[in-house]
Amino acid sequence: MLALLLALTATQSDAFTTQHQQRSTTAFGLRSASLPTLTKPFYATNEYVQTNTFQLQATTPETTPSASTSSSSSSDEASEEVQRLKAMAQKLRTEAANLEAQQANQRAKATERAFQQFDTNNDGEVTLDELKSALERTFQMELPDDRVKTLMSEFDKSGDGRLQKDEFVGVEQFRSRLEYLAAEEKRKALEATKNAQKEAEVSRAIESQLALINDKEPTGTDKIVSVLPYLFPLMDSILFGQYLFQGNENNPVVTGLAILYGIYRSIPLSGFLAFFGLSALSGNLSINRLIRFNMQQAIFLDVALFVPGVIGALTAAASSGLGLQLPAGVGEIGSDAVFLTVLATIAYSTVSSLLGKTPDQVPLISKAVNNRLPSIDASLFDSEGRFDPSKFAEKNKSNDEEKKD
Repeated sequence: MLALLLALTATQSDAFTTQHQQRSTTAFGLRSASLPTLTKPFYATNEYVQTNTFQLQATTPETTPSASTSSSSSSDEASEEVQRLKAMAQKLRTEAANLEAQQANQRAKATERAFQQFDTNNDGEVTLDELKSALERTFQMELPDDRVKTLMSEFDKSGDGRLQKDEFVGVEQFRSRLEYLAAEEKRKALEATKNAQKEAEVSRAIESQLALINDKEPTGTDKIVSVLPYLFPLMDSILFGQYLFQGNENNPVVTGLAILYGIYRSIPLSGFLAFFGLSALSGNLSINRLIRFNMQQAIFLDVALFVPGVIGALTAAASSGLGLQLPAGVGEIGSDAVFLTVLATIAYSTVSSLLGKTPDQVPLISKAVNNRLPSIDASLFDSEGRFDPSKFAEKNKSNDEEKKD
């Protein structure tokens, strides 16, 4: 920078050059000296620029004593500030500890005074009655016995039903706990109300569905109609009774059966129509249960007739294949037995139905019908005929346990 400045001012007068040189030399700490007169300004030469640049670098101070003293003073001040802040923090901690101890002492005194107010007989213990009376007197309100008992059980660490001094807490703690218990009771009451509403809705829904199931006592018409489905298995069992009918053609019963059988067989696919018709009608819940039960039982009884038929066919095929000739009486006895069994079952079911009782004592078949037939369980209702969800839940639980066993 200095060399460039000197080069730019080389064209000025000698007097100005001499004055400028003197000021520059004084500014950089150089001694004044007489300068020779040159045709060309001496500060424009390389020797002058190099010499003055060297002197400038040599006279630049790196660290002065005054700067070092100032830095040491600042460090001392910072250390003093740190010490002052530490002392202030220690003072605040001491004051906080003293304040906390003072507050603890005040709470202990307040608890002692409260205990003396609660312990009316001055026996050193607060009983349940004393606790209830003191709380009602303090809070100007009546407290339920169960809430006071809950409060006593929470603070009675010894479990003797009394509060000693070391178990007794302040009035404010009693207040907070009572408020919590009251809020908890309110929440439970609200939850119970909601559950009751849900149960009522479920009960109404189930009752509306159960109202569709006709499980009432059968009327006279229902009793008569309930017997008619047994004509279906009776017609299909006629073939098994052919040996019994031989020689009894003039019997009015046999004649009547022959007429019914002729009409039954004259209808195309009569067996399938009867089967599907009874199946569909038995699913109609508005029909009396006795009729629906007999429809299902008639279907099961008719299906059961396939078993002796299959056994007879297999026996005949086996005899023919082995070249054996079974006695004629064997087949006749088997057919008569099947027909008489069906006839006895139909007679039992008819008499029972006409008396208004469900014929549910037929081995194997009646149990299968009961399992398929929807009905109303009277044990699920209360004395007023309303559905009880709790009984329904208990029964389901009992059924689940039986299945597990």
